[in-house]
Amino acid sequence: MENKEIKIENIKVIQAPLAGISDVVFRGLIRKHKSKCLMTTEMISSEMLCNNPNPRIIKFEDFEYPLAFQLVGHKIDKMTQAAKIVAPFASMIDINCGCPVKKVVVSGDGSAMMKTPDLAYDIVQSIKQATNLPVSVKCRLGWTKDEENYIEFAKKMESAGVSFITLHARTRSQMYQGRADWEKIKILKQELNIPVFANGDIKTIEDALECINLTKCDGVSIGRGIMGDFTLPYRIEKYLNDGEIIAQPTFEEKISMLKEHLNLEIEHMGEINGIKFMRKFYNYYIQGEKNASKYRSALVTLDNQKEINKILDEILSLHYQNA
Repeated sequence: MENKEIKIENIKVIQAPLAGISDVVFRGLIRKHKSKCLMTTEMISSEMLCNNPNPRIIKFEDFEYPLAFQLVGHKIDKMTQAAKIVAPFASMIDINCGCPVKKVVVSGDGSAMMKTPDLAYDIVQSIKQATNLPVSVKCRLGWTKDEENYIEFAKKMESAGVSFITLHARTRSQMYQGRADWEKIKILKQELNIPVFANGDIKTIEDALECINLTKCDGVSIGRGIMGDFTLPYRIEKYLNDGEIIAQPTFEEKISMLKEHLNLEIEHMGEINGIKFMRKFYNYYIQGEKNASKYRSALVTLDNQKEINKILDEILSLHYQNA
C-alpha cells in the first residue's frame, strides 16, 4: 500500500462503485490504461462487515491505490466499527447515501439516509474521530422530486467535515431513469466551499467536458461509462491536466480489450464463473455495431472461451466489411 495516502486536490476522476461489476479485474484494467483516478471499492455493508470481518473483503492490491472504501449503513456504531476495520487499508472512507435499490433503502440505508441528515452528520463525525481518515459522501437530489433536499443535506455534510461531496443528479424515485439534472450540480457547487464531483450520464469524454463546463464541478465520478472503455478515465484526466485530446479506442482495440477482460476474469474466477460474469459487459463493448443485439444474444449463451473469441472475431471481420 505504497500509495495509500491521498491528495484530494489532485483528484479529477473517481471510479464510481458498481455492485457486482467493478471488481479487482475492472480496477486493474483502468490502471493498465494509465489512469490515476481515485478507485472505490464495491459498496460494503457495515452490518455484514461487522458480523463477518472476512479478510477477503478488505484485501486489495497495491495498484488499486489510492482507494476509497465505500460503506453503507445507518447505525452509528456499526458504521464506525466497519470504518475502523477498513481504516488500515483505506485511503479514505466514502459513505453511501445514494444507492436507490429497494433492499438497501428499506432498512434506512443508501438514499434513505437523505431523510435523516442529522443521523448522517453523526455518522460522519463518528467515523472521522475514530479513523482520522478523510471522509466523503455520495448522495442524490433527494427522495422524490417534491422532496429534493440535496443542498441542505450537502451543507450538513460539509459542516460535519467531509472532504467532498459526490452528487448523482437524480432522485431516488428516478432510480437510473431519465436524464441526470446537471443544473442541480451547478447549483450545489455554488453553495458549498468543499469540492463537488458530478455523477450521472457521464459516458464519454464529451459528456465529462460538457458537465464540467456547465457545473464548474471539481471532477467527475464515472461508473457505467467505463464499461466497454477502460481508457475513459485517463483520457478525461489527460485533457483536464494537459489539454490533450486522446482518441477513443477503435473497434478493433475494444474487441481486444474485451478479449483481455474475459481472459482476466476467467483467470480470476475460473472459466464457468468468469464467463457468466462477463455476460453483463458484452453489450457495452459492441453497442452501435450492425446486428449487435443478435451477437449479444449469441454471446450470452456461450460457456466456452474459444467459442466466444470466435464470435468476437466474426463481429470484427463484419465491422471491417461494413466500414
